[in-house]
Amino acid sequence: MSDIPLHFQSISELSQAIHGGALSPVELTRHFLARIEELDGALHAYLRVLPERALGAAEAAQTALRAGQDLGPLHGIPFAVKDLFDAKGVPTTAGSPLLHDNVAAADAAATLRLARAGMVLLGKTHTVQFAYGGAGVNHHHGTPHNPWLARHHVPGGSSSGSGVAVGAGLAPVALGTDTGGSVRIPAGLNGVTGLKTTVGRISRAGVFPLSHSLDSVGPLCRSAEDAALLLQALQGPDERDASTRHVPPVDALRGLRDGVRGMHVAFAETALWDDVEPDVAARVRDTGKVFESLGAKVGSVPFKVAAAAQELNRRGNVIAAEAYAVHEERITRHGDQYDPIVAARILGGKDVTAADYIRNTQAWATLREEALDALRNVEVLLCPTTVIPAKPLDEVDASLEAYVTPNLKYVRNTAVGNILNLCALSVPCGFTAGGLPVGLMMYGKPFDEATLLRAGYAFQQATDWHRRWPDLSWVAKAQGRARDK
Repeated sequence: MSDIPLHFQSISELSQAIHGGALSPVELTRHFLARIEELDGALHAYLRVLPERALGAAEAAQTALRAGQDLGPLHGIPFAVKDLFDAKGVPTTAGSPLLHDNVAAADAAATLRLARAGMVLLGKTHTVQFAYGGAGVNHHHGTPHNPWLARHHVPGGSSSGSGVAVGAGLAPVALGTDTGGSVRIPAGLNGVTGLKTTVGRISRAGVFPLSHSLDSVGPLCRSAEDAALLLQALQGPDERDASTRHVPPVDALRGLRDGVRGMHVAFAETALWDDVEPDVAARVRDTGKVFESLGAKVGSVPFKVAAAAQELNRRGNVIAAEAYAVHEERITRHGDQYDPIVAARILGGKDVTAADYIRNTQAWATLREEALDALRNVEVLLCPTTVIPAKPLDEVDASLEAYVTPNLKYVRNTAVGNILNLCALSVPCGFTAGGLPVGLMMYGKPFDEATLLRAGYAFQQATDWHRRWPDLSWVAKAQGRARDK
């Protein structure tokens, strides 16, 4: 067994232990359930834990393995899902008390595919209300606590609970969604790995929508190898999601260990580096030396299309219009029960004209062609996942005015990839002087997740940032103070 604590081991390590007989699915599930019970009162990663369902699935996985029915490397591994994903018989609240009785009649496609791979659902993690925000704040259900510091820092959003659950070792993997960075931001801020897949790669059926044009599904996990294992199980056509119907699966494992010798890797200049905090910029620039040592051809390229994509994201017309289409009836009747920040963004879509919407989507199409042209001779682009590290919650959430600037900074680099239809991978690449994780973001061509995962795997074989975990001794003190009140 590894000397890394069980709850911080990768899926591949846990799978080896299960298949080698050193660990059973039931033992592993009980371990995570106990850890959630011990720590989540302070961390607040989970909205709903499902112990009976989890133990039942773990027992079934264990019985199947003993009977020789091996479903593969994910068999018996626990996972969590952001509370946008349907799980049969469980409410999908999308971070809002308005949906407390929205009980799912069936599993989301992604939830079901992982269950069919033998995985064990632990529960549902917190999200920003209706997935509309990059800092990770939720005023109704509470904001998860970034595990790296005792002072409450933001977890990143909107897959906030999923980032904290994996970062704190409360699940080996958790699913998130990414419309403007909602997988990559919490991955970067919590020191874990996050994969943004291209729209169409993984079905969104049974996932509460924000923007039909941009929503994608992806895992937050410990390593690029884990992300590849999850992608293998999650991808594939689904009749319930038209975007997937003509996307052939990719074998993300076949070339995963082939290395990056000869691969063209480039820093994307310059808009993605404007106003980046020095600690963050230095850690990300250092990654070029790692790729050079591995034999990659490292350089810089002018990625001018990023600035235009950033400007389109600031307008937010398409997302706002599509969000308003989802929420029109509900927000008209119950607008006072929405988070004011989220309500303002959704209601902004009410005034988007058809002409504005069409002009924006046409601009997207042009920019996407320009991005492909810029990537013609480059396989992987490098930049910071976020401009700033996690900031204290009380500063970010002091007022609406205080919230706006950090939220924009969190989504600034990530939203570029959604608008340009790129796939992306965020991996840990170091820490600030204050002890907060820094994320390296790799951008790749549409549907070329396999190349990103190969680059991420090579980087993580040469570094140990993804092997670091937070000191959570502060949790016991925090929970003791809470009991004393």
